[in-house]
Amino acid sequence: MGPSRLAIAFCGAALLAFAWHAPNPPRRVCVTIDDLPVQNAPAADARGISRRLLDALGKHRIPAIGFVTEQRGASPAVTREILNMWLDAGMELGNHTASHFDANRVPLERFAADVAAGEPITRELLGARRKSLRYFRHPFLHTGADAATKEGLAGYLSQQGYEVAPVTFDNQEWVFAGAYERAFQKADTAGMRRVAAAYVNYMEENFAFFEKRSREVLGREPAQTLLIHCNRLNADHFDAVARRLERRGYSFVSLAAALSDEAYRLPDPYIGPKGLSWLHRWGLAKGLPIAMEPAEPEWVARLLAAD
Repeated sequence: MGPSRLAIAFCGAALLAFAWHAPNPPRRVCVTIDDLPVQNAPAADARGISRRLLDALGKHRIPAIGFVTEQRGASPAVTREILNMWLDAGMELGNHTASHFDANRVPLERFAADVAAGEPITRELLGARRKSLRYFRHPFLHTGADAATKEGLAGYLSQQGYEVAPVTFDNQEWVFAGAYERAFQKADTAGMRRVAAAYVNYMEENFAFFEKRSREVLGREPAQTLLIHCNRLNADHFDAVARRLERRGYSFVSLAAALSDEAYRLPDPYIGPKGLSWLHRWGLAKGLPIAMEPAEPEWVARLLAAD
């Protein structure tokens, strides 16, 4: 005698309930931080900014990587001190060029020379800990405005043993950071609070956008790579951003762990003047148009531009 219709209905309802409540795949994100030793702030403030930012990263047990511009932001002695702080805190370091040159605006030979000039201090400090310098982040995420530049730069980086550090969670954080620093220099505490609140909300909007874009392009959410900068805004408020990520179900992983996701082996066909998220690049490879990202509030951009 076969199963009764009641039993079949019960089993079907149970399976439906299981499917409805099945957990999403765990979300993972690597936090990458550009422009060490410091962005947008006086060199005298660089130590305090790194100390507070490292405190926030440590609070959330984030294995971040900092990308260094060795000849920009502070003296060699201060740069060395700050990089040791990051390494002592268990963070990784990568090369962001010496001077933050734009690969779309300088000849390839000059850009390559700036990559090499960005190595000595970082390589020495990593070597003292039996680590190697292996990751490179393009300034402005500019990978080449024409095919010859892109191919030549990719070849040079590969020859030097670098692995490019992509970004999926790209954003306009630098606009908020500039406005926040401007308010700080004017002792405008109300302005700082307003910018910081807008920043945290904007970043969550940005996360939601790229999660959706991930599903559109890949059919799933890969391990994400978040780009922020070593600045006063994040020193003061990245703790709040990290809490938003945790509430969205993210765990924090190293760059190596993130790049083990097979998505990062997809082709990047983009050649042009923009610094694009790799999610847009992968979408272009599939014939998808670039989607419009969330924009910062106009009043934040005006505050940054104000005298």
